Amino acid sequence: MAHLIDGKQLSDQVLQEVASEVELLKGEHDIVPTLAVVLVGEDPASQVYVRNKVKRATEAGMGSIEHRLDAETSQATLSELIDHLNSDPKVHGILVQLPLPSHFNEDMVIASIHPAKDVDGFHPLNVGALASGQPSLVPCTPQGCMIMLHQVHPDLSGKNVVVVGRSNIVGKPMAALLLQANCTVTIAHSRTKNIESLCRNADIVVAAVGRAEFINADWIKPGATVIDVGINAIDLDGKRKLVGDVDFESVARVAGAITPVPGGVGPMTIACLLLNTTRAARRQLA
Repeated sequence: MAHLIDGKQLSDQVLQEVASEVELLKGEHDIVPTLAVVLVGEDPASQVYVRNKVKRATEAGMGSIEHRLDAETSQATLSELIDHLNSDPKVHGILVQLPLPSHFNEDMVIASIHPAKDVDGFHPLNVGALASGQPSLVPCTPQGCMIMLHQVHPDLSGKNVVVVGRSNIVGKPMAALLLQANCTVTIAHSRTKNIESLCRNADIVVAAVGRAEFINADWIKPGATVIDVGINAIDLDGKRKLVGDVDFESVARVAGAITPVPGGVGPMTIACLLLNTTRAARRQLA
């Protein structure tokens, strides 16, 4: 069986680093790194995510501010709130929970967050900085994936990696980070031909396609490392079960290392969000 990359254990280590940095910022600069989270509407999954983010921030000694808005809130009202948070020196990170209700222009909302407070790493200036290898706030999920990969491969140079999925949130920034680590990177997606054979030649497969148990053991080279970013709810014998984009049971018998779902990438995403908030707070001192 594959080595299990424990996201819960790794996230606890990252959160300890965050808590130490929080204490330094408090002691040296009298600053409490503070994250402002904006939730629009009643999406149940988003409510769970926000609750977990706020809980972890509090545990790390950070400040957290929640703004919960009705689903009918206008774009103008949300923009006013973001402007207020941008100009508030006590707020170091701003996160608008996605997805937003359908009447919002998400690109405009993301672009309205000040890049220095964009702890999701989605602002076009941060995206451009990442693509060109400049210092930036990096999207949390790919950042967490890189920490997990380095547990298995301290040196990623020369590794052949296939990223399955091309989203702005995971696939594209993941590829950019892997390139910075000197990997050879292929991005596969719904139009890719012979996707199974591409994956079968990879030393590392990052699955971020959003389809339950899409990748099975036939796709994986023996001994390869598999990072499963997906989280999908399926019905199994009348019960709701969370599964990844990888068929864990079959792939774990072939792979050298694999992340579970749940308990893999998910906890790392929240830990990296708080890590970004402390980094943003320190940069704002300059």
